[in-house]
Amino acid sequence: MDERVGDVRLLGPADVRRLAEELGVRPTKKLGQNFVHDPNTVRRIVAGANLTADDVALEIGPGLGSLTLALLDACRAVVAVEIDPVLASRLERTAAEQAPGLAERLTVLPADGMRVTAADFPQPPTALVANLPYNVSVPVVLHLLAELPSLRHGLVMVQSEVADRLAARPGSKVYGVPSVKAAWYADVRRAGPVPRAVFWPIPNVDSALVSFVRRDAPSTVDREAVFSLVDAAFAQRRKTLRAALAGWAGSAALAERYLVAAGVDPSTRGEQLDVADFARIAQARTSG
Repeated sequence: MDERVGDVRLLGPADVRRLAEELGVRPTKKLGQNFVHDPNTVRRIVAGANLTADDVALEIGPGLGSLTLALLDACRAVVAVEIDPVLASRLERTAAEQAPGLAERLTVLPADGMRVTAADFPQPPTALVANLPYNVSVPVVLHLLAELPSLRHGLVMVQSEVADRLAARPGSKVYGVPSVKAAWYADVRRAGPVPRAVFWPIPNVDSALVSFVRRDAPSTVDREAVFSLVDAAFAQRRKTLRAALAGWAGSAALAERYLVAAGVDPSTRGEQLDVADFARIAQARTSG
């Protein structure tokens, strides 16, 4: 198997096991860790991310560096955010060993991806490319899209069911809160499955890639006002919006008033509305 991309020698299964043994690391379910050890998968992710020479890639949860190394060859700079201090402390040396001519492109931030803000980055990230910890993938994606307006596009690996929810369209059985909130920021699409065998340890769930391209917000209404409405609409998703939004609006009658003002049938359910519909309802409430 060719384990090189450009001037970088990628990590194969033996390298991943060697590094893990050196660091005394065992992947933990608590941190949602499953390390990719297949160079072909890493190349596929980087190719699918459509990076340019001007991109600054953001990677959350780089682990032992399998994806990090391939990213170094594909863009101007890579910022890797790693919550595990043991893994974070080894990453720069791994880059120097495997990609000596490109290691200076890497910046490692020992931090929690759920807590980083724009001020934490030496240069604004433009692309998110990551094998995300599965237990926090949705909140991490939404947090980063909110906190980092510089992120213009990305490709992330998540649990297959999460990929379906993020990319779902109105009317789908899995369309819900993550679908609508992600759509506020970007056009989100499923970008294909990932075999279980490319991970160590092999997970007991299926994985998939999700791509996104940033777009303008669908409305000038306050985002948090829209998101609180979305939460209310799906908290009782089997109810009509007139009933489901009674608490949010103050009464069922007020909910109906706002829905009608927004051009939405009060007997509709939340799963039938797109993000622009929710924005109009929130605007109707704001306008009184």
